[in-house]
Amino acid sequence: MFYEYPRLLWLLLIPALLVCKYVFDEIKGRRPHLRVSTLTPWTSGGKSVLGVLRHVPFALRVAALSLIVIAIARPRSSSKVEKIDTEGIDIALAMDVSTSMLARDFSPDRISAAKDIAIEFIAQRPTDRMSIVVFAGESYTQCPLTTDRATLINLMKEVSTDLLEDGTAIGNGLATAVARLKDSDAKSRVIILLTDGVNNSGEISPETAAEIAKTFGIRVYTIGVGANGEAPYPVMTPWGVQVQNVKVEIDEALLGEIAEATGGRYFRATDNTKLSEIYHEIGQMEKARTTIDSFPVYKEMFSYFAIAALVCLVLEALLKYVVLRKMP
Repeated sequence: MFYEYPRLLWLLLIPALLVCKYVFDEIKGRRPHLRVSTLTPWTSGGKSVLGVLRHVPFALRVAALSLIVIAIARPRSSSKVEKIDTEGIDIALAMDVSTSMLARDFSPDRISAAKDIAIEFIAQRPTDRMSIVVFAGESYTQCPLTTDRATLINLMKEVSTDLLEDGTAIGNGLATAVARLKDSDAKSRVIILLTDGVNNSGEISPETAAEIAKTFGIRVYTIGVGANGEAPYPVMTPWGVQVQNVKVEIDEALLGEIAEATGGRYFRATDNTKLSEIYHEIGQMEKARTTIDSFPVYKEMFSYFAIAALVCLVLEALLKYVVLRKMP
């Protein structure tokens, strides 16, 4: 046990001085004031219980004062050692928000499923910093790197397909995500890029963006979203919105090249369950943990001394005002 404020222990001199004064007063008070021929009538009866108990309230008061001094000196115990796992990962979630993400081969549609599962992923990694990047025909940062889970989740909920000009600029989306991570000093920097289409717009090619990510040591996990073959898609017709089956086109070769070039991995998600499993698998692969074996766990001890002081004060009051009460 050690004390956070050890200098306060000098205050223990106060109860020590009180004890000295009390003893001195007791000795001085016992000097005889009356001369008698013999002390036999007083010595033969022995000491009464009340005569002994009259010193107890003072002893309790001194004990309470001493315990209070010890409590405010903040005693602490550090005998325990705990193993702590620290996460050193910065993650950028790059999400395709083109209108093709409204396809309903996921429940209720691709973008809603991607948002819900991304929110679960965010909530499950409280120690990582994360960023959200959205892209369609262009790209922008929805949320910079932060550990504020509430902000991340709220901004993820606001992601929609009408935020940007339509198209699929995979290179722009990847480059924006790299820009969010390039200055990070985290042990591991990761981009999770999710798209359901083929690159057809943007000023930066996906290959160039992948090379930039590789240069900065950023791993990219790519996810192709969409069922095999065809997928139901809401189409506006003269008779209103009708669901029609459209061909699913995902440039899996390109996504695989991006992942391989950066040390990541490509995944294909064909439904909600598979997408959730992919996020879980990426999370397991990216647990770059460092175990610290000598991290002390401090236990505050002041409450024990404070409670003991309170007990002493209560006992003193009971003895003084109940047991040893003087009749008027």
